Amino acid sequence: MPAIIQPSGRKQKYLNNKDLLSEIHKSKASFSSYSAPEYKQYDIILSNLSEITEETLDIAKKNRAKRLGLEKFVKFRKAGDKKHRLIDLIPNYQEIPKTDLIIRIMTYDHIPLSPNRKKTVKSEADRHEKVNFPPYQHWKFDCEDQLICVGKSHWCGGLHNGYFSKEHGRITETLGKMFIKLSEKYSQRSNWRNYTYVEEMRGQSVLQLSQIGLQFDESKGENPFAYFTAVMSNSFTRILNLEKKSQNIRDDLLEESGLTPSMTRQYSQEFAGEVARQAKLYRNQRMPKDISATDDEQSANEDV
Repeated sequence: MPAIIQPSGRKQKYLNNKDLLSEIHKSKASFSSYSAPEYKQYDIILSNLSEITEETLDIAKKNRAKRLGLEKFVKFRKAGDKKHRLIDLIPNYQEIPKTDLIIRIMTYDHIPLSPNRKKTVKSEADRHEKVNFPPYQHWKFDCEDQLICVGKSHWCGGLHNGYFSKEHGRITETLGKMFIKLSEKYSQRSNWRNYTYVEEMRGQSVLQLSQIGLQFDESKGENPFAYFTAVMSNSFTRILNLEKKSQNIRDDLLEESGLTPSMTRQYSQEFAGEVARQAKLYRNQRMPKDISATDDEQSANEDV
């Protein structure tokens, strides 16, 4: 994880997966609707309702207990109280009632169908309207031990009388600042920082992150930093290839006009000539002339 070295010699991480996941969750919640604000936070992610078993409920209880203990620990630390230990603040997960658990189900059930969006359907997502992140629903048990839906993504209004919407939300300002900071730090790597068009690379990566940053799926991992790094790498490489293509066209036009091309083209030509010369020397050393052969045979071998 990137870090800043302070004068004391200690490394301070300027971004971590915990903060990124928190801002991603807040951003996705702005595109969603819940029957109560406390139902925004989920305790476990499942693919469908059939996966809800005693084992998965125990995992959800453990996750909730850990989260509640961590929230208390952070609250005490902010107040200056360092006497409490995290392990002492985590409640017993077996005492958490099943009705308090919030289960996130990854589903497209509430997303409208769009049969003509793609000619070739490869996944369930291709059958529905295109959305900016994988849709989900939040479920919980009521007092009668029945599952009820308490939240929907890409939804506006009430859960029963609302409507599908994917434009009413937005990413948080903090997440946007994180995207800018990630692009700036990534552009300072040794393989990117010396390009004259590095500013364009940074701008393209920030644009790409803002467009597909929320597509990170928490059900498949908890490392958004690696996902964002891959997005930035693709953006930087795309700008590099476009600039190289433009430079090659310009150099070709200069050479056709009898003018001197760029230094990059000159260096590449010199390098190619040197590689060819070294390859020729290597072949001559590996295949010396046969002393016993006649002059005619040697000349024939040279011709070949």
